[in-house]
Amino acid sequence: MSDRTQRFIAEVGRFLAVGGAATIVALIIFNLLVHGFNTGEHAMLAKQPILAYVIANSVGMGVSYYGSRHWAFRDRPPVTSDGGLTSFVVINMLTMLIPIGCLAISRDVLGLDDPISDNVSANVIGLVLGLAARFALFRTYVFKRPISIVEIYDEPGLVDGVEFLDGDAGAVNESTALARGRSTGGPVPPPALGAEGD
Repeated sequence: MSDRTQRFIAEVGRFLAVGGAATIVALIIFNLLVHGFNTGEHAMLAKQPILAYVIANSVGMGVSYYGSRHWAFRDRPPVTSDGGLTSFVVINMLTMLIPIGCLAISRDVLGLDDPISDNVSANVIGLVLGLAARFALFRTYVFKRPISIVEIYDEPGLVDGVEFLDGDAGAVNESTALARGRSTGGPVPPPALGAEGD
């Protein structure tokens, strides 16, 4: 397998582990709020499952962010200066609509309000769909793709990850050319003369 494929598989595995931990936290809180320890009679939010789901998953989001930032996507620098927190929260809030929609359909359309139905709709079907959406969005909008020097210089026509067409060699600036020469062990081009030396 290529390095990129291995890195992708490793990211998926770490992301699922972090997601699993966050899900367990959210699952416990959700069921305590909606169904109580044994019966829904004394549950705080027995009649408000969607509110309970939002609260539980907000706590789970904190677990997910910490694990994603420091472990699952440890090789990817954050896109923004706040460590990707704002984008992370926005994506989580948007993708939370997926399991909420599944829960609403189960409750309001199918008329199912037992613990098994609630958990299957929100924490199985909705969870899988939400996880897939978050993984794709995190890799695009929260954490940058790591680019290795090997990948840059082994692909023809690419300089610093930018594709240049034939005849675009002038678009490569002096610093890029110098860095390329030093990293590959090749010849280092002489510095360009300024206006005074022309």
